[in-house]
Amino acid sequence: MDFGNMVGEAFAYAKDGLWEKWSTWFLLLVATILLALPLMGYMLKILRGEKPAPEVQDWGTLFVDGIKYAIIAIIYAIPLIIIMAIAMAPLLMDAMNGNVNAAMASVGAFLVGMLVFVIVAIIIALVEFIGMVRFARTGSMGEAFNFSAIFATIGKIGWVNYIIALIVLFIILGIVEFICTIIPYFGFVLLFIILPFLVLFEARYLCMLYDSAGTA
Repeated sequence: MDFGNMVGEAFAYAKDGLWEKWSTWFLLLVATILLALPLMGYMLKILRGEKPAPEVQDWGTLFVDGIKYAIIAIIYAIPLIIIMAIAMAPLLMDAMNGNVNAAMASVGAFLVGMLVFVIVAIIIALVEFIGMVRFARTGSMGEAFNFSAIFATIGKIGWVNYIIALIVLFIILGIVEFICTIIPYFGFVLLFIILPFLVLFEARYLCMLYDSAGTA
C-alpha cells in the first residue's frame, strides 16, 4: 500500500475542493457551528466516493445524514461511556464523602480503568471507521454494525496495512492540531478555520483506504 500516494491524493482532494472556493469553505464553517451535524452529513458524501469534493447544498439531507452519523457514533461509544463510569464512580464517591485515603486508593483502580478505556477505544475505532464507510455506501445504519462484513473488508485491506494507514493519518492530524494549539491566543481560532480542510483530507483518506479492499 502506497501511504505517501494516499496522503498526497487526499491533500490534493481537499485543496482542490476548498482553495479559492471560499464560499464552500465558509459554508463548512457554518456547518461546524451548527453542532457539526451538517458537517458529518457532508463527510458521508465524501465517504461515498464523490469526486471532486461535492458542493455544500441540500442542507436538510446533510442534517438528517449528520444525525444518523451521530447516532452511530454514540452507539459505538456506549462501551467507552460504561468503562469511564465504572472507572470514575469509586473515585468520585470517595472524594465526595471526604474519604481522602480511600480516594487515593481508588486512583490505582481508575488508572487501570483508563488503560482498559484506551485499549477498547482503539479496537472500536478500527471497526467504526469501516462501519461508517459501509453506512455511507449502503445508506443502511445497520451496515455500520455488520461486523462480519467489516472484518472481511479489513482483512482484504490487510490488518497491518490498515493499522499503519490509520497511524499515518493520526500522526498527520495530530501534528497539525498540536501546532495550532501551541500558537498563543490565535491557535484555536486557526484550528477552527482549517477544520474544513482537515475534514476533507480525513474523509477522502478513509475513502481511499476502504476502496483499497476492492469492496463496493
